[in-house]
Amino acid sequence: MLKFALLGFLNYTPMTGYELEGWMNASTGNFWHAELSQIYKTLKQLEKSGEVISHVEPQSSRPDRRIYTITAAGKTALDDWLTTPILEEVDKKDPLLLKLFFAAPADRANIITQLRVQLRLHQQKLDQYRNQSPTEILQFAADHPELLTNAPLWEATRRHGELYEEMYIRWIEETLQQFDPSS
Repeated sequence: MLKFALLGFLNYTPMTGYELEGWMNASTGNFWHAELSQIYKTLKQLEKSGEVISHVEPQSSRPDRRIYTITAAGKTALDDWLTTPILEEVDKKDPLLLKLFFAAPADRANIITQLRVQLRLHQQKLDQYRNQSPTEILQFAADHPELLTNAPLWEATRRHGELYEEMYIRWIEETLQQFDPSS
């Protein structure tokens, strides 16, 4: 999937691996992210397969930049992927649920601690979706007016994240009530 995320970003505009990481962190990072090393590894594979090309842009005060551009083959691969329906439910892995499933009911203190830690983390993420992400979407659209028609789709993915976090927080709060009625 990282391949298609990178092709999607490069379909917007040519970028360096570092810029791709930044765009990913500010947008899809909420539901699809990658380490910089994974990005560069995948870019090399995409270049080898002919789906992207790159060129080096010399810089006087900094190291040279390698800029990647999507090719016609890359656009075809991206279009094929975008138009192919997802025919199965997407698997979700959640370490908290796995720990909770196997925790001993007698270990209330550990369960409560883990739930409270996750509650704080999900509250922080919800705050990001509500406050930071809309600003980033608007700024990105302002910086790239040629992509303004994509903004409603970006907003839809942000809203998904917001609703997911609200649900997860509600679930944690309900579960905490079972193990710690004083919560």
